[in-house]
Amino acid sequence: MIYKTRGIVFRFTKFRETSIIVTIFTDQFGLQTYIVNGVRSKNSKNKIALYQPLTLLNLVVYHRENANIERIKEIQCLHPYTTLLSDMRKSAIAMFINELLNKTVKEESHAKEIFDFIFDSLVTLDGLREFENFHMVFMVKLSQYLGFGIQHSNQVIGGHLVDAATESLLAQLIAAGYDDKIKMMNSERRVLIDLLVDFYTSHFENLKGMKSLQVLREVLS
Repeated sequence: MIYKTRGIVFRFTKFRETSIIVTIFTDQFGLQTYIVNGVRSKNSKNKIALYQPLTLLNLVVYHRENANIERIKEIQCLHPYTTLLSDMRKSAIAMFINELLNKTVKEESHAKEIFDFIFDSLVTLDGLREFENFHMVFMVKLSQYLGFGIQHSNQVIGGHLVDAATESLLAQLIAAGYDDKIKMMNSERRVLIDLLVDFYTSHFENLKGMKSLQVLREVLS
């Protein structure tokens, strides 16, 4: 059967000489894997750009229940980013978000809700002027869709020893929207992101040693 769906690219890997295997989170079917032939050939007219991580897509796809891999019939960019790829700091945040999503989002039972959240968040990040805390607010909000929603700072702090200022900042993050301005120093931001990553790691062991975290720290320092 052929279906229309929106999609967010999570990752792709090269396959044979000119093809790729791409993993896309769709609003209709959740996480799906597609084979795309010839997209890396000289005559592909740079179509590989459509399969870069976090690209937002409109798709027409073939779909069969229980199939491991499918094909894409039609593809077009749904929302061209204006700053996400050109701003080094936003790109670092996007890289971190992409790694986080790849390691945590597997659920398909409420795919549209998860899709809408990720889509709206990325579009928001693309348009923001102040966004240094975006990735942390994103982690708090994403947890609501992963089954362990953060409601209180004590959930995140756990057995860590933190001072009152850190606990206060964490409480502000938990209550914050993407537009809210929370003043903090880079050192405080590093402590908070470490707390959030540790909390996530208690639910997803594969988050240990996130490669994008060090890049994020350096770019936002």
